[in-house]
Amino acid sequence: MVLTGHCLCKAVTYTANVDAPLLTGYDHCDDCQRQSGSTYSLVVVVPQDSLTVKGPLKKWKGIAASGNAVYRWFCEECGSPIAHDPEAAPVVALKGGSLDTEIKKTLKPDTEIWTAGKLPFCQEHLEHPFEFMPGH
Repeated sequence: MVLTGHCLCKAVTYTANVDAPLLTGYDHCDDCQRQSGSTYSLVVVVPQDSLTVKGPLKKWKGIAASGNAVYRWFCEECGSPIAHDPEAAPVVALKGGSLDTEIKKTLKPDTEIWTAGKLPFCQEHLEHPFEFMPGH
């Protein structure tokens, strides 16, 4: 499966060659709420080494609740969020909304992460909720 996507102005493009995403779900952490400007961020997690990114990408280093760095990626031109890259794992969480339209129509989120930050009015209830990150 090849996942492709781009920012709003199409200056940043990416391709991830994967058999399937490692995880597709809703990330309710406060940082994702702020980066997305919404109640959660739809993320499609892929191995770092599967991803190729082209264009004027800016990375901002933040610190997660764990104390580890998380790099938030966005387009330098239009500011669209592209992904976040946790220093603690060799993965990248692509922002689901940045995937090409036909690909994002096929997504089937089955996981919620950081439900500790889930806002009380969010009604999504998926099979695999995690209070924080899986494995923590």
